[in-house]
Amino acid sequence: MISVEPSLDLAMIGNCSSAALIDKAGRIVWWCLPRFDGDPVFHSLLGTRGEEGDGAFAIELPDTVHCEQQYVENTAVVRTRLFDEAGNAIEITDFAPRFERAGRMFRPTGIVRRVRPISGHPRIRVRCRPRMAHGERVPDITFGSNHIRYVGNGTTVRMTTNASVTYVRNETPFFLDGPMSFHLGPDESLTDHPEKLCREFEEGTVRYWKLWTRRLGLPLEYQEAVIRAAITLKLCTYEETGAIIAAATTSIPEAAGTERNWDYRYCWLRDAFFVVRALNSLSEMETMENYLRYLNNIALVTDGEHVQPLYGIGLEARLEEKFVDLPGYRGMGPVRVGNQAYEHFQHDVYGNIVLGASQAFFDKRLLHQPGIDDFERLEKVGEQAYQMHDQPDAGMWELRTRARVHTSSSLMCWAACDRLAKIAGNFGLDQREAFWRERADRIHAVICEKGWNQKIGAFVESFGGSDLDAGLLLMAEVGFLPADDPRFGKTVDKIGETLRKGNHLFRYHAPDDFGAPENAFNICTFWYIDALARMGRKDEAREIYETMLSCRNHVGLLSEDTTPSTGELWGNFPQTYSMVGIINGAVRLSADWGVAV
Repeated sequence: MISVEPSLDLAMIGNCSSAALIDKAGRIVWWCLPRFDGDPVFHSLLGTRGEEGDGAFAIELPDTVHCEQQYVENTAVVRTRLFDEAGNAIEITDFAPRFERAGRMFRPTGIVRRVRPISGHPRIRVRCRPRMAHGERVPDITFGSNHIRYVGNGTTVRMTTNASVTYVRNETPFFLDGPMSFHLGPDESLTDHPEKLCREFEEGTVRYWKLWTRRLGLPLEYQEAVIRAAITLKLCTYEETGAIIAAATTSIPEAAGTERNWDYRYCWLRDAFFVVRALNSLSEMETMENYLRYLNNIALVTDGEHVQPLYGIGLEARLEEKFVDLPGYRGMGPVRVGNQAYEHFQHDVYGNIVLGASQAFFDKRLLHQPGIDDFERLEKVGEQAYQMHDQPDAGMWELRTRARVHTSSSLMCWAACDRLAKIAGNFGLDQREAFWRERADRIHAVICEKGWNQKIGAFVESFGGSDLDAGLLLMAEVGFLPADDPRFGKTVDKIGETLRKGNHLFRYHAPDDFGAPENAFNICTFWYIDALARMGRKDEAREIYETMLSCRNHVGLLSEDTTPSTGELWGNFPQTYSMVGIINGAVRLSADWGVAV
């Protein structure tokens, strides 16, 4: 079998209920149950305490010498082809079922693997080794004529297949003389022959994604990249509640040998706003509608009090961080479950809530139009934004041991008040509009006075400070300053001089709790691209953008961080922030459709 070292050359499948990651050799190396933040029954991406192959699901072609992998065009269905030295070859198709059935969306917590011979007379070996309790528990196994049950730690995974159950249980190589299917999911019997049912599931899933993609309002250029980014963002939504996860993984370090590794399988209100904004730009409104349900629940629960920067996808407030006994990605632990940032005060969250909801008050396409009561709930969030705009916090980069009045946090507090004024005006509420406009103007004046460093000639990361922060690039995007304002231009130039390395941008340069950052942060590079394009420097922006596209993995996905010198991907994967940047950059830089038609 060809050796595939742990890397982020992974494809993602999912159905807005759960997600799995598949390496280039067709091995499922990450799958959490019963939802994104659950127990990773396939966890070999983060190593194993047992034998090689534990915590993974592999369909192997012995003596493989070559692998190919790609998505079925405009879908979330992955095809992997394996070729051996004798000219035999197989094709593995992986997906999570998602399509309309009986008047509603069918998206079970399950995955399907289909394998067929495409050349010669291949022999395959199936190694399915789920582990429970973060790798600590080897499941008990029971089986029947066409299924195997893996039972342990309160979880049961059932594989139903038309392959020989004996061969699969014993990991015995056998000839693949026709198509075979493997359905993994809850402990429930299938209603039909597994091959027939899985084929129908594949056809329905392919059809769903192709129709979903067809509805997108795409830019003229970079369409392949935009489509893949949009599908990936959709896969990171938890449809049941409307939550949007930051990434599908935990504990992939930001750089080699660093302790900067976190659990991103939760809903950061900041990240979710950017996801909604990007998909809105492609006329994909369903995600915003679902996310508004999630936001409304948070507004009701917090009722004008402190809002956490993140919550669980089921609105869980306590996300206590702990370590689990796995070696970590490439042996680089620790492996974390939970995220201590839920305890933080990050005041930009108030702006992100209002910004995430604001378009809904103006967009007549929505099935459920927000009303005055929704606006009044948002006003409570805005009140917190005003009260906190000049108070110290952990900032958008979640510094764990240092609090300052971060300019980017104050910026988002301004955005909350500014958008509330606009929403009030849309409702014809003149007094409320004037009230929120006055508050926005006050915050604006404070930022211009205290966030500007005259000696440096730029806005800086904190009031009275002297460091630069990539979050300041958002000033034009959220409308705080026009892109042609000299202060914005000078800030962009200073950020480029200080934080840019090649065609990549770092978040900041000053050491933090873990020392100086070692890798560039992808979304910051995309913010820089956006700022340059707004300022009219489109050729420069396009060059950087195309560098970022070249850093995507073999199926078009990006993680959180990139090593500028090599283009190697690091950090949790796939990172919604980064996929958002792909969409935003294409929309900003693409030629108009009129050029072509």
